Amino acid sequence: MTTNRSTLVAVAVAASIAASSAFAQSPTGPGKGAPAAAKGAVTASAKPAFPPLGPLPAVPVPSDNPMTPAKVELGKMLFWDTRLGGDASSPCVVCHEPSKGWGDAGEISRGYPGTQHWRNSQTILNSAYYNKLFWEGNVTSLEGQAPAAAEGNVAGNGDPSLMEMRMRFIPEYVRRFKEVFGVEWPRITQAWQAIAAFERTIVSDAKKVPFDRYMAGDRSALSESALRGMAVYHGKGACIECHNGPLASDQKFYSLGVPENEVFRTDALYQVTHRWEHYQKGVTEPGYRNADLDMGLYYQTKNPKDSGKFRTPSLRELKYTAPYMHNGVFYTLDEVVDFYDKGGGTLGPNKSTRIRPLGLTAQEKKDLVAFLESLSMDTPLIVDSPRLPPYAPLKTTK
Repeated sequence: MTTNRSTLVAVAVAASIAASSAFAQSPTGPGKGAPAAAKGAVTASAKPAFPPLGPLPAVPVPSDNPMTPAKVELGKMLFWDTRLGGDASSPCVVCHEPSKGWGDAGEISRGYPGTQHWRNSQTILNSAYYNKLFWEGNVTSLEGQAPAAAEGNVAGNGDPSLMEMRMRFIPEYVRRFKEVFGVEWPRITQAWQAIAAFERTIVSDAKKVPFDRYMAGDRSALSESALRGMAVYHGKGACIECHNGPLASDQKFYSLGVPENEVFRTDALYQVTHRWEHYQKGVTEPGYRNADLDMGLYYQTKNPKDSGKFRTPSLRELKYTAPYMHNGVFYTLDEVVDFYDKGGGTLGPNKSTRIRPLGLTAQEKKDLVAFLESLSMDTPLIVDSPRLPPYAPLKTTK
C-alpha cells in the first residue's frame, strides 16, 4: 500500500485538526486553558484543545536539587548499589534494568525476596517529566519516588536508618557526599536526591527518535505506514485524547476495564500482597474482605468514583518497555491496539466514556503500531554498570 508522501503528511495533519475540533466540542474535552503548542509540534489548530505531540522540552529540575555531574555520578552508583535495600538484594536497578527498557520485562515486578509485588514495574525512561509517579500517582517527584520504592515492604524493604548507616561505613561514599552536599556524613535524604538527579538523565534522545527527527524537519524519518498511523492516532483511533503533549500522556487517571492477570487467581503469594495492599492503604472492611480488584487511584482519594483508575503512561519508548498496562497483561503493541479497538475491557467500575469501539481495519492497526514505534529511539538507552566501593571499618580513638 503506497501513497504520495506529501499526501500522507497532509492527511495526518488534517486528521489532527479534525480530532482537535471534535474533542474541543465534546463533553469530555478539557475546555479552556490548554497549553499552547510547543515549537515543532503537530499543530491541530490555532488554539489546540489539548497539548499536541511534539519534542520533549528540557528536563525540569527542582530548585532544591540542582543537577551537577558529581551528583549524577553518585546517584548512578547508588541506583546500582544493593546496600540501598533491606537485605542487600534489591537495588533500584533490579526492577529498572537498562537492558530491559529500564523496567524488569516481567508482567509483575519481582518484589522483595519472600514476597511478591502486585503491579508492573514501570520504566524510569522519561520519568523526569511526570508530575505524579507510580500507577496510582502517590508521589509527586523523583525525590519522593526513590524512598517509596527502596523502603516499600514488597519492593526494597529497606530501613532508612540502616541504609544511611551502611553508606557511612563506605569511605568513598563519605567522600563523595561531602563533595556533592558538603556534609560530614551521608544522609539518606541526600541519597534520594542523588538518585533523582541520575534518573533525570534517563530520557529520550530526540536525534534518535524517528518522530522527533520528523518534527525537526526530516521528512524521511517516518515510513509511509507510520505517517498513515499518525493520521489514525489523531483521528479514528482517538489516541490523542489521552496520549497528548510531548510526553504522549495527559498524566490523568482512567479506568479501562483491563483484564485481570491470571496470577492473582492462581498464586497465593500474589493474593497475600493484594490483600495486604488493601489493608495497609486503608480501604473499608468490606473492600478488604472482598479484595478482588486493584483499585488504583481510589487508594489515594478514597473516592469510589476513582476505583480502577490508573495514570496514563507515556507512549515514548514503547519498543523497549513491554509488557504493558498496570498488571503487565499485554506483551505486544498489537495486543494493546486490539484491546482499544474493541472498546477496552469490562473488569471493574468507572470505565471511561472515552474508551469505545474504534472499528479499525487490519491495515489501520498495523499503521498505528508503526507510528507508536516511531516514538521510540532507534536503539535502546544502555549505560554501563558503575564500580561500587567497598565497606571499611571506621577508625576509632580511645
